[in-house]
Amino acid sequence: MNNLKNSVQLIGHLGADPEMKTLESGALMAKIRVATTDNYKNNKGEWVSDTQWHHCTLWEGLAERAKNYLKKGSHVIINGKLMYNSNEDAQGQKRYITDIRVLSFLILDKRDNNAPADMGAVQAPDSESTDNDGLPF
Repeated sequence: MNNLKNSVQLIGHLGADPEMKTLESGALMAKIRVATTDNYKNNKGEWVSDTQWHHCTLWEGLAERAKNYLKKGSHVIINGKLMYNSNEDAQGQKRYITDIRVLSFLILDKRDNNAPADMGAVQAPDSESTDNDGLPF
């Protein structure tokens, strides 16, 4: 079994089109924000929706596929690993950032006529997080 010590899976919708960036090294990076929503009854018996936003980063070929096939509202399953970083803002305050490095994604939307037939699960070429069946467990 693969090493699953740092593994995360999200099912949600993109809040915006992927933000693309080419680094000085020439590496292609895409940033996406994925919203996940839990619906539950509170202690008063009222339905509550709780939406969480997740920052996700995709690299190289995976970033290219995200640029070509993901858009605001896309319904996706994201498989990746948690990355923690920190930096200082302009006021000198330390800010902590939790990011998900995407290792694969699956598009749950109905396939449009422009998407290739194999555009279901997309996995990073160097990913060791999946077995032969493409599932992370």
